[in-house]
This record gives sequence, C-alpha cells and structure tokens, in this order.
Amino acid sequence: MTELAGTQISSLMEVLPGIAQVLRSPVADAIVGLIKAGTRVKEFDLADADEMLKFAVRRNLMSQDESERVLADARVVVQRRAERAAEREKPKKPGAHPKPKPKAKAKQPKKPKPAGKKPAGKRKK
Repeated sequence: MTELAGTQISSLMEVLPGIAQVLRSPVADAIVGLIKAGTRVKEFDLADADEMLKFAVRRNLMSQDESERVLADARVVVQRRAERAAEREKPKKPGAHPKPKPKAKAKQPKKPKPAGKKPAGKRKK
C-alpha cells in the first residue's frame, strides 16, 4: 500500500468530485455523529463512540483499558435504554390499571329565596 502526501490528496479532491466523502476520516464522521447525538438530532451510535475511543488510544490520549471500560459502560446504558423502550411499547394488561375514582358530584348552586312579603315597617299617620 502506498501513502499519499497531503498535496496529492488535495489534487485528487480537486480533480474527482465526491472523493472527499470517500476519503473522509472515520474519526470526523464519529465526531459529527456524537455531536448530533449530544444535541438529540439523531440517536447515539456505539460505533461513533468506539471510533473516537480507538482514535484516542492510537494517539496515546488514553489507555486501551480505559477505552474498554468507557465503551463497556456505554454499552450497558444503551442496553438499558433499549429495554426500557421495549417495556413502554408493550401493551398493558386490561386489569393492570386501577379503576379511576368516581368524580365528586358538583355542588348545586343555591336557589334564590322567593320574594315574599316585605316586613311591615313603621306606618305614616
């Protein structure tokens, strides 16, 4: 396998439209994927996390052991979320819900008193 120099890659990118997508770094794709997942534009993908962790190990930014621990933790969280989502989607049993409490009857408004005789007052003589 031969390696291409930076100038050769730049020349290829100018000559062949679309080659940039083919030559795009998997790390760049992982960065974009993780940013979109962080902003909830798309779902979190373990493959993106795996690619970033591999990159960190290759660049000696973290140890292989730490990388494996972080990825294992992420797998556990993703699995739990999938299980919870499956539980929410299961149809509920008809008898599982308690019966709703009956609503209290609304109070009747007080009836106005009928207009009766006016009390006798002092009469003028």
